[in-house]
Amino acid sequence: MRLEEVLKDLTAEGDEVDRLVADLSPEQWALPTPAPGWTVANQIAHLDFIFRLAGTAASDAAAFREMTAKAKAGFDAAVNAALAAYADDTPEDLLTRWRAQRVSAVEALAAVPAGETVPWLVNPLPPAVLACAGIMELFAHGQDIADALGVRPERTDRLRHLVGFAVLTRDFGYQARGLTAPDAQFRFEITAPSGELWEFGPADAEQRVSGPAVDFCLLVTRRRHRDDLAVTAVGAEADQWLDIAQAYRGPAGPGRAPGQFAALAA
Repeated sequence: MRLEEVLKDLTAEGDEVDRLVADLSPEQWALPTPAPGWTVANQIAHLDFIFRLAGTAASDAAAFREMTAKAKAGFDAAVNAALAAYADDTPEDLLTRWRAQRVSAVEALAAVPAGETVPWLVNPLPPAVLACAGIMELFAHGQDIADALGVRPERTDRLRHLVGFAVLTRDFGYQARGLTAPDAQFRFEITAPSGELWEFGPADAEQRVSGPAVDFCLLVTRRRHRDDLAVTAVGAEADQWLDIAQAYRGPAGPGRAPGQFAALAA
């Protein structure tokens, strides 16, 4: 993947989430989202923190290590502590901070010399892969905001970066649950919003996952239950993976219940 292309799409995905919240009333900023205990404002605060973390990782490794030191003591506690720092922000302040931080993070990632990696929470990552992780964050938390507002986000072939990232991080779901990942390779055949077929893994693999890209991304970000998605599996290990798939490190969280969003789908 080319860094310039991923950063362009990262910027565009950020703009899409921005459009969801730009004209909200104070009451709408305070709406609860499907993430327990998180409001729309909390979702944007989290995204601001993640972009600040990524920008710092790309520009100042020492400062990044200092920022993430608390995460080693407990992932959830570190996330909640980060949100607490935004408690006194007005929606206008929060939106202004997040807009500036998105620009700063993209510039920092673009400035990483070719061939170099940047530190991250567990292992150093190429900046393009970190940018794909940013698209995953925008998709997941943007979906929470859209669900709170009762709207459907626009989805495009920019999702290819998230699909590829989910394939790359296939084993995160096993790691989060203390399970041993299978040795078998998976074949992924995912249909883009445009209708293009995205293929990953050996063509003759016995374990296979297929379905629409939007549904696949909702699955790996745990924003929809598998029962509500058109993602299918062939093979017992691939079928198990649909139950535990996640494209992020750390605790899996409660996920979403079957039929939880039936009213939005109607």
